[in-house]
Amino acid sequence: MGNLLLWLFYFFTLYAFLPGLVSGMFGFRVFKRGRSQSDICLTFDDGPDPVYTPQLLDLLKRYDIKATFFIVGKHAEEHPDIVRRMHREGHAIGIHNYRHRSNWLMRPQTVVKHVRRTAKFIERVTGEKAQLYRPPWGILNLFDYTSRNDLHIVLWSVMVNDWRRSTGADKIRNRMLKRLKGGQIYLLHDCGNTFGANADAPKNMIAALEQFLPTALDRGFRFVRVDDLMQVTARMVKKKIGWGKRLIVGAWLAWERCFHALFRLQPANPEANRSFLHFRLTDYQGETIRLNEGETLMKGDRVVELHMDNALLYDLGKKSRSPVQLAIQLIRAMEQTMPQLASIILSRADAASIKAVMGITMVHRGVEQFGFTVSELPKSWFASATRLYLRILLSVIHPKGAERLGERSEMLVPKRIAISMKEVSRRYGVAQVTALETGRPEATDGQLA
Repeated sequence: MGNLLLWLFYFFTLYAFLPGLVSGMFGFRVFKRGRSQSDICLTFDDGPDPVYTPQLLDLLKRYDIKATFFIVGKHAEEHPDIVRRMHREGHAIGIHNYRHRSNWLMRPQTVVKHVRRTAKFIERVTGEKAQLYRPPWGILNLFDYTSRNDLHIVLWSVMVNDWRRSTGADKIRNRMLKRLKGGQIYLLHDCGNTFGANADAPKNMIAALEQFLPTALDRGFRFVRVDDLMQVTARMVKKKIGWGKRLIVGAWLAWERCFHALFRLQPANPEANRSFLHFRLTDYQGETIRLNEGETLMKGDRVVELHMDNALLYDLGKKSRSPVQLAIQLIRAMEQTMPQLASIILSRADAASIKAVMGITMVHRGVEQFGFTVSELPKSWFASATRLYLRILLSVIHPKGAERLGERSEMLVPKRIAISMKEVSRRYGVAQVTALETGRPEATDGQLA
């Protein structure tokens, strides 16, 4: 039951929670606000609608305003002439899935089919490839990061609840004016035929725009397409903002603390203020692998599962002046921690039942010197998810940040590291060899390497 809960935890964390957190709160891999003093974007979701979208296009044409439409493929197939008009009048057309369904509720293959079908329709009708994508409700999953490489994921910075009839035109206008600022991306809806929306709600949105547009134009603001705002922003932003990275790190490390508490990870060096390694005992669930000393690890064998302390990793990376210095710090941390870990494990009453110590890490170069064997993860969604998780972590921890991800990217692959308990005993706890073989642990300092 415990392993099932762990896998469910991993699945939800990697597939849904973390992508939503780092994209929605911190804008990772998504565009949600621009850098401009005067440019703003109007974006419209869920259409085209045969009643309200033409009215909206008439209004935009009257003021010579360009906007961005994230269309639902099924709606677009029913009204291709409206899509042609959007393109003919200079608006950007993005993808909002083929049907308005949450990406959390669909398999990755289904999401891909939705996107591709809508993309093919847009290219067939307009002659241009779609470059923008907004998932319904802005809900991302892990594979939106890995399979949308040809599309820019766009969220928003201002939401005014215009899909509800009860909001009314005056509230919509006032909320838009209150947030009127350069770089804003407004989320609006030109169709009310989706779950949770009111069918006639776009009428209020158009009425609100009738009043909002002349006011914004009089104040010197310019309405542009999202792709145009992205270009302006790219020219202005030369490097990531420091406070943004600090927020990401803070949220990430808070999540790490929750993980440690939930799965009751124990420190390998409980006497220290912070331990480089943490661990827990569990049953191995992977395929059979060969370890050092001729040992074989099989499904169901008892193992010690290692987890590095990401807070300590971050501090080491922050203090290191170069990748070489960080590598030296990591080696020293392993040299100090492995004997302490061995002492704790080999002193346990159930030490004889433990087959190996293992973990999954992207920081695996050089671990052979500590007795570990390194093996590839079998291809699976878990391996892909783990790779993305650790790449994000490395971009935060490494002294060169995201630049490191572009250097020798073939090396940035999570791998499984494992060492048999016999090798642990031989290297780090000589006095416990007899205890391991007989099942009767003996006292030792466990400090011999």
